[in-house]
Amino acid sequence: MKKVNGHEIISLFEQWSPKRFAEDWDPVGLHIGQLNRPVEKVLITLDVNEKVIDEAISEGANLIIAHHPPIFRPMKYIWTDTPQGRLIEKCIKHDIAVYAAHTNLDVAPGGVNDLLAQCLHLQQVEVMEPTLSDPLYKLAVFCPVDHADNLRAALAHAGAGAIGDYIGCSFSSTGTGRFTPIAGAEPFIGKVGNEEAVSEERIEVVLPGPLKEKVLKAMLASHPYEEPAYDFFVLDQRTEEFGLGRVGKLDNEMTLEEFALFVKKAFDVPAVRVVGELNTRVRKVAVLGGSGSKYIRAAKRKGADVFVTGDMDFHSAQDAEMMDLGIVDPGHHVEKVMIEGVAKKLEDMCNDMSYDVTFIRSAIDTEPFRFIM
Repeated sequence: MKKVNGHEIISLFEQWSPKRFAEDWDPVGLHIGQLNRPVEKVLITLDVNEKVIDEAISEGANLIIAHHPPIFRPMKYIWTDTPQGRLIEKCIKHDIAVYAAHTNLDVAPGGVNDLLAQCLHLQQVEVMEPTLSDPLYKLAVFCPVDHADNLRAALAHAGAGAIGDYIGCSFSSTGTGRFTPIAGAEPFIGKVGNEEAVSEERIEVVLPGPLKEKVLKAMLASHPYEEPAYDFFVLDQRTEEFGLGRVGKLDNEMTLEEFALFVKKAFDVPAVRVVGELNTRVRKVAVLGGSGSKYIRAAKRKGADVFVTGDMDFHSAQDAEMMDLGIVDPGHHVEKVMIEGVAKKLEDMCNDMSYDVTFIRSAIDTEPFRFIM
């Protein structure tokens, strides 16, 4: 097993949940400390409070990955006699780095919203509110015919040419390339000052936007020419949509009252708030972790009978009622499903890389509300 530092762990994590998935207002990323240190244990938590920091110290964890950013609003000062300042001070004194993945983890396939949909056993799941989709690019590159096979293989290895269930897809055409090396050049073919005509292939491959830099590096590393000729074209087609929330169907239709009790059990919460007639039939469900008041119309547009989300405010609940959209509010804290989900995902990713690191699931209950029944 290989010793690892914080940068390597977060680099893996961001392959799954990249920062570009986050909303513009969301302060995701490293909040406290540094990543350029060896890491043996990582604590996964929904929130960061002083009890969680004490847990990390007790467990010997020197990296915390949290869902909710501990520094959500800009700070002008760090006063260590305040709760937030004391938390930051304790992290620094104990060399604990804190990294936050918030709306990017909501959007990520297999992230918070998919985990919530799994808890509800939803089928035929799709994105509720699309927030981004990546452009497709086409790379056209010219190289000597004798080197075309090697270059195609390098491009495929970097991920270019993957279309649906097919990999290594490309198109080639042949022609004649002409060039004249001038003083200072070190040509692979020909001599300085001589015009050259070379039989070349034009190789075309498609690739998603996030792979552009990786594919470019692979192409330049594998191309025999000192100055290869190539073009990137942006295509009209897009890759899969990413976004907030999920919509899916229940295995069996039930009443809103039955569904509310099902949600209460599925998320292990002491109570849920419900909007709508309790005898209404429910089959199609929208779910969104966190605060979902402003997404009731997105849920309705997707044809949902009921919307499961937290922090539903009074007026949004009235609006949902008027549009015949049921609401089940189990609270914001159901996002705690990310603790096990993130830990398991990172364990699998780090095992594949032979990283010697342990992931600890936080046992601290950070739910601020208490229910008196």
